Amino acid sequence: MTLDRSVLAFAGFMVLLSVALTVWVSGYFVWLTVFVGANLLQSAYTGFCPAAKLFRMLGVKSGPAF
Repeated sequence: MTLDRSVLAFAGFMVLLSVALTVWVSGYFVWLTVFVGANLLQSAYTGFCPAAKLFRMLGVKSGPAF
């Protein structure tokens, strides 16, 4: 799996997890959803993604996204 796909999969997982936690645990977990969305917007405009940096450090290879 390439770096781009890893970041997309991680972001999708985090959104689904935060929605499930909001529904079944506490409404305050909606802020995790907001954080993930804000991070996606920020990375789209600045090109900096903390998750991509972490995945790169873990050895995920860069390559064509699709």
